[in-house]
Amino acid sequence: MATLTGFLDFERNDFLYKGIKDRLGNYEEFLIMRDDREIKRQSARCMGCKTPFCHGIGCPIFNRIPEWLDLVLRKDMEHAYKSLVLTNNFPEFTGRICPALCEKACSLSIDLSPVTIKQIELYIIEKAFERGYIKPEPPTERNGKRAAVVGSGPTGLSAALTLNRKGYKVTVYEKYGEIGGLMRRGIPNFKLPKRILDRRIDLMEKEGIVFETNVSVGADLSIHNLKENFDAALLSVGAGTPRNLSVPGRESEGVCFALDYLTQSNEFVSGKKKESEIIHAGGKNVIVIGGGDTGSDCVGTANRQRAKNVTQIEILPKPAVWEKSNNPSWPDYPNILRTSSSHEEGCVRYFSVSAKRFLTKNKRLTGVACVRVEWTKDSANTGIMREIPGSEFVIEADLAILSMGFLHTEHSQWLREIGIAYDKAGNINIQGYCTNINGLFAAGDAATGVSLVCRGIYCGKQAAEAMDAFLR
Repeated sequence: MATLTGFLDFERNDFLYKGIKDRLGNYEEFLIMRDDREIKRQSARCMGCKTPFCHGIGCPIFNRIPEWLDLVLRKDMEHAYKSLVLTNNFPEFTGRICPALCEKACSLSIDLSPVTIKQIELYIIEKAFERGYIKPEPPTERNGKRAAVVGSGPTGLSAALTLNRKGYKVTVYEKYGEIGGLMRRGIPNFKLPKRILDRRIDLMEKEGIVFETNVSVGADLSIHNLKENFDAALLSVGAGTPRNLSVPGRESEGVCFALDYLTQSNEFVSGKKKESEIIHAGGKNVIVIGGGDTGSDCVGTANRQRAKNVTQIEILPKPAVWEKSNNPSWPDYPNILRTSSSHEEGCVRYFSVSAKRFLTKNKRLTGVACVRVEWTKDSANTGIMREIPGSEFVIEADLAILSMGFLHTEHSQWLREIGIAYDKAGNINIQGYCTNINGLFAAGDAATGVSLVCRGIYCGKQAAEAMDAFLR
């Protein structure tokens, strides 16, 4: 490395954000990339660890992080790009929406601020696009075999890219009208602009991958046709069964699932729906039930729709407040309170609160009756929740958004008909990405349950390798 003391010489400087007032006026991306000089300084903070925990423990894709950080420091951007895409098929996605587990595992996190790995990853890939390093890479020859990918989220796209470059003729089937899965439907534009997704899909089409939209396998395309026309198929259909809240008043007008809310917002932003046709938070008292990242996306969307106020409740206890720059759980991802950019835009947050019923007037939501809970642990260290007597209270609400995660993949009729096997959690059961049906593979959230985009990319790539080994 060009410097051995960068972590002492330079402070951590992560992404800059546009001001809250500026970003609430639109749905545009609000990240501001540091300039070339500052990115080089941030790269210099890497110690070049002989045992890089960022790579081996933190990153689900096993990115060669110290290698491309050093190449950025040396201003060798072309080789930094080539190193990055050896492991990551879509750095332009992860550089925007990954929670950066690598940074929590960075050795500097033991007692200092970690390297801004995520920021530099995005810098590399965007510079590669800007400088023309990224061009369509169709295979030099085809092997005469065909592979189908069902589902076009990060797992399906990653598998399709890998299979195509190995010489397979790949067709991706998507039951909705556009390619991208939850990246298209569920992630707001201010976090992942859809032009970024379109840019990659255009490249993949130029490499020879065929995308078929509005095709529902089992209805528009039978499993018989799938077997007849393809040598192997991958199910990357996600975990589409949302966790419901079965309490009185659930069916009242004004209660919806987070994915429905976010999908309709994205359709409005892209011009496919009018504002009057979507679930809209404008002028309303909004409550988001569920404290995860999707809930945070709902908060940010409601703020952009000019909600009167936004409240978010979480049934779990408030995580520990940790204001220091190091990781108290190094190298593991810490359970500490996180305040997202959406929370900073305006949100009241409650923890250890359970929603008991939806209050209505003329079948229209008016509020949510809640109760405070406390958590203890039994002898097996299992969390036990109990309601606190006399702690009931009401949160006024015109719109309640259920963001409590997903249970498992959707148990479609056609999957039942072919006898697909599920595990105890209701996910598709796999062994080495193979299902119980010969030639049919599964990967991503459909097989693991809900996880991260970065893990989906990795699983798609590994599933493609398993399919290649099967077909050879």
